[in-house]
Amino acid sequence: MLTAGTTAATSSMNVTTGTWAFAIGLVLVLLAIDLATSSRKPHDVKFREAALWSIFFIGVAIGFGVWVWQQFGSQFGSEYYAAYLVELSLSVDNLFVFAIILTQFAVPSIFHQRILLVGVLLAMVLRGIFIAIGAAALHAFAFSFVVFGGILIWTGIGLLRHWNEDPDPSDNIMVRAVRRVIPVTDTYNGAAMFIRENGKRLATPILLVMVAIAATDLLFALDSIPATFGVTQQPFLVFAANAFALLGLRALYFLLKGLLDKLVYLSIALAIILIFIGVKLVFLYGYESKQSWGFKLETNISLMAIASILIVATVASLIKSAKDPSARAHAGTVRSHEHDEQDTR
Repeated sequence: MLTAGTTAATSSMNVTTGTWAFAIGLVLVLLAIDLATSSRKPHDVKFREAALWSIFFIGVAIGFGVWVWQQFGSQFGSEYYAAYLVELSLSVDNLFVFAIILTQFAVPSIFHQRILLVGVLLAMVLRGIFIAIGAAALHAFAFSFVVFGGILIWTGIGLLRHWNEDPDPSDNIMVRAVRRVIPVTDTYNGAAMFIRENGKRLATPILLVMVAIAATDLLFALDSIPATFGVTQQPFLVFAANAFALLGLRALYFLLKGLLDKLVYLSIALAIILIFIGVKLVFLYGYESKQSWGFKLETNISLMAIASILIVATVASLIKSAKDPSARAHAGTVRSHEHDEQDTR
């Protein structure tokens, strides 16, 4: 009986406690820098500021990959870059949903970066939990590869069917639950989540925004962790790829804010990537369990395939936007709104 522990033993990183401490310490320092810059007086983030911070965080992520390549070899260096590319592409789709939430709840622009930072912090916590669960599951049960693959294939097919739709954050089950339990005012009071009116404690729309952001982070964590484990089974690389992709998310939002609407086919590309990684995981299980139908796709091929899908989708999107200025990108959703409405009847 094969276990995933056998899989890991054939090619695993020798990551010491000191190496983990170095990586976690670096992430915490970068997070502290991000907190310090966004905790100043609320302001609208301009393109130049967003561009500089995006270059900085992407540069750190690339530099970390160079360090992994030198310390652990080209195989694990390639796995890190593949995982980072997957996480970065999923993060852009995450930005779509963040933009929808901020627009739908009419959040004043000066509070956008603080809310996005909260979203990043929540995403890091949730993904850290799922990384631990995913690593433990893969170590204990080899069939977890098939389970993870099935989740990605199901998500990818749903996203492919509804790629030109947007999720409705206000109809989120968690947001509806908060509205039922807590009275919510329609007006903002700075960045406060609660206010008192006539001696009564009321929630502001900021609370609903935070709840919607948290729900979004949870859904993306459920998809992104299996997707990352699909290109590397090394928990250290999964952690690093997720952390560095999320660290630059706030700056990337303001950098791409004007470009997001033009990425018309990004949701299709992400759906194809998720299905591709899901199928890869299923066949990887077959390969490791010595099944005749199984095979292992090399990391460099996966990296090139993912990069090619993203490049083709980006170029096609820009061509489509240039020919049809009315074309607008959508975040995509796994289930259509019509299906949701039928479920509530």
